[in-house]
Amino acid sequence: MVAILEAVDLRKTYRKFRADDVVALRGLNLSIGSPGAVHGFLGPNGSGKTTAIRCLLGLIRPTGGDVRLFGVDSTTALHQVVDRVGAIVENPKMFPNFSGRRNLSLLAKAKGLPSGSVDRVLETVGLADRSDDSFAGYSLGMKQRLAIAAALLKDPELLILDEPANGLDPAGIAEIRTLIRHLSAEGKTVLVSSHQLSEIEQVCTEATIIANGAVVESGSLDDIRAKHGTPAVIVTIDDVSAAARTLTEAGLTVSQRGNHRELSVEIPAHQAAEVNRLLADRGLYLSGLRSDAVTLESAFFTLTSGQPAVAPPPPPPTAQPSPAAAATGSPPAPVTPPPPPASAPAPPEVPS
Repeated sequence: MVAILEAVDLRKTYRKFRADDVVALRGLNLSIGSPGAVHGFLGPNGSGKTTAIRCLLGLIRPTGGDVRLFGVDSTTALHQVVDRVGAIVENPKMFPNFSGRRNLSLLAKAKGLPSGSVDRVLETVGLADRSDDSFAGYSLGMKQRLAIAAALLKDPELLILDEPANGLDPAGIAEIRTLIRHLSAEGKTVLVSSHQLSEIEQVCTEATIIANGAVVESGSLDDIRAKHGTPAVIVTIDDVSAAARTLTEAGLTVSQRGNHRELSVEIPAHQAAEVNRLLADRGLYLSGLRSDAVTLESAFFTLTSGQPAVAPPPPPPTAQPSPAAAATGSPPAPVTPPPPPASAPAPPEVPS
């Protein structure tokens, strides 16, 4: 079976004048093979996530390695599969004084898509009732959903989202989470790059974690949690100090919880009775004992702690974008739009 998305030994080095080179990617491997999968692409800030996505979309040329979308080399033959891919990289760009519908209509016209595609994607992202409002009046969550709608105009099979919930309030984050689940249920494959681990844990079933430009773990969330999470139990007791001292003397790792009557004790849940015995032997009686579920966050920090971040790449040139960039993105739209253009504006970081 041909992988939907694949990077093999992907490397990217930014050459700097009179300074050390910046190595952003160090032989990164990434693969998604299941239609309808939601794959989390995780890493600390500066770990190389956005650089990898730009290489996948042909926005920058990798220094080495292979990059394929639907089995096609995206560095040389992106045009063969670009209609099967939608993407949002960084902030959405739209004409602020145009309505959401008009922004999408211009993009659809530029791509030669039927007008019905605009109604379809507005319904998909839940903006049909607000489609005639100006983009400037949208909340951050609505702006992000409109950007996803733009990426969905071609009805792509693969959707790549780079930090889709960045800067959103809890309500906006919940909107994006619901939308991603809906797209997955429709059979679309979604790659989500994010540093919001709790959100990834709610929408993804598999993930790749990178640090310092290389993969440190990849697989199902259950496997990652089982391999790298720290099992623990939560003890509720009145004399927290005495309990912590007793358990530490017994060789257990103990930490204080936010609740002043709770301790986290690193021990498998099936050995929790030993904690109870140790405390009871000292005349300390707990009022609560429960398992502390291993989270993706605890596994993430175990894998990435102490890993240096990749230095940020040099700022992009101010010249016109290259043909590769023109295939998937555009420079920012002006704050005050000109009169309606004869041709539509370029899409906001969306493959065309």
